[in-house]
Amino acid sequence: MIYDGHAYCFPSLHGDGGFQNKEDFKKYQQVAISHHFQPVWVDSNRSIITDTSKINPANKWSIDSLKNTDFSPSHRGRYEWTHDGIKYVKQYMPPSIKDMSYSADDLVAEMDYAGVDMALLHRMPYLGIGNEFISNCIKTFPDRLQGLAHIPEWEISSNIKFSINTLNDAIENLHLSGLQFLPDQLDLHNKKEQWDDTTFDPFWSAFSDLNVPLFITQRFTALTSNSDLVGVSNNELSRVKKWMNRFPEVKVIWTHGLAWRLFRTEKDLTIPSSVFQSAPVDNPNFYLQLMFPISLGDIWEYPMKQIISPLKEISRNFGADRLIWGTDMPIVLRHFTYKQCLDQIKIHGKEVLTNEEIELICGGTMQKLMNLKA
Repeated sequence: MIYDGHAYCFPSLHGDGGFQNKEDFKKYQQVAISHHFQPVWVDSNRSIITDTSKINPANKWSIDSLKNTDFSPSHRGRYEWTHDGIKYVKQYMPPSIKDMSYSADDLVAEMDYAGVDMALLHRMPYLGIGNEFISNCIKTFPDRLQGLAHIPEWEISSNIKFSINTLNDAIENLHLSGLQFLPDQLDLHNKKEQWDDTTFDPFWSAFSDLNVPLFITQRFTALTSNSDLVGVSNNELSRVKKWMNRFPEVKVIWTHGLAWRLFRTEKDLTIPSSVFQSAPVDNPNFYLQLMFPISLGDIWEYPMKQIISPLKEISRNFGADRLIWGTDMPIVLRHFTYKQCLDQIKIHGKEVLTNEEIELICGGTMQKLMNLKA
C-alpha cells in the first residue's frame, strides 16, 4: 500500500470555510499567507519584492495585526492585495487550483495518476475548519481517503466541555481518524497558555480515551522570534517528549518532519545531534513525517540529492517503522509533481534504504498506524 500521510482537500477559499462568516475566514488566510515564505511580486510586471515587511497584509503572527487592506483570495492559487495603489500577488498554491478549492475528486485523480492508494486529509484553519467537509470527502471515497478532525485550539481552554463534545462527535459520528493540533494557533490568538499546560489535561484525557493518533505541527511561528532557532526547535521537541510521558497511550505524529529549513547549508542538509537528543527517538509511539519537497522544493530541485544522506541518519535514529511519507498535496505542486514526491523516496531512497524500509516509509507505517487491512 502506498499511503500519503499528509494531503489536503478544502472548500472554496472565497466562502466561509466553516467559520461563522466569510470575513473571519479571510482573516486567517490574511495572517497565514502574509507570513509564508513564498515570494511576492508586483502584478503589473511580475518583479519580485525581496523585502515585504512594509507591504505585508499583517504586521505579525497575531489575529489583531491585520492591516486594513483589500487582501483576498483571487484565482488559480493566487492571493492579491493593494498597497499605495500598487497591486501585489503571492502565488501560494500552484496555478492548477483554478477556482481556489480542491475536492476529493481532484485529489483522488492525482492519486490514481501517481500510484497512491490512500491519503490522510490534514487541517489548517486558513483552508477551513469544518469537520463536516472533511467527513463528506471521506464518504465520497471511503477506500481511498481518511481525515483528521480539527478543534479550534484557541477555544479549548475556555470551553473544555464543548471542545470535548465536538471532538467526540468528529471521531465517533463523522468517522474521522485522528486529531490535527496546531499549537501556533494559540500564539495567533495571543493566548498565554501552552498546549501542554495542565489546563488542557481534561481535553487530552478525553482524547486519549478515543484511541486515535494525534498529528501535531511544530510551532513554526516560534522559529521567527528567536535568534537560536535550532534551540527553539529543540525545545518544542522536548516539550512533546515530556507531554508523551504524561499521556503514554497516545500515538503522536510530528507533521512535516523536523524543521528542515534550519538545517540546510549551501550544499546539503546537516541535522545537529542535539535535535535527535531532544526528540522522543526512543518512544515507540512517536512518529515523524518526511516531507522534503514542500519545505525545500524552492531551494533544491528534484530528486533533491541533498536529503539522501540525512535520510539514512533519520532512519537510523527513528527506525523506518516510525517514518511516514507525506506530500502536502496539492500545495506541493508548486515545486514537485506528485509522482516526483513519491519517487524521491521510493526510487532515489534506494541509495541508503532497504526495500523493506522504503515500503514502511511509503505506506506500511501508516497502514499499521491507521489500522488498515492490505
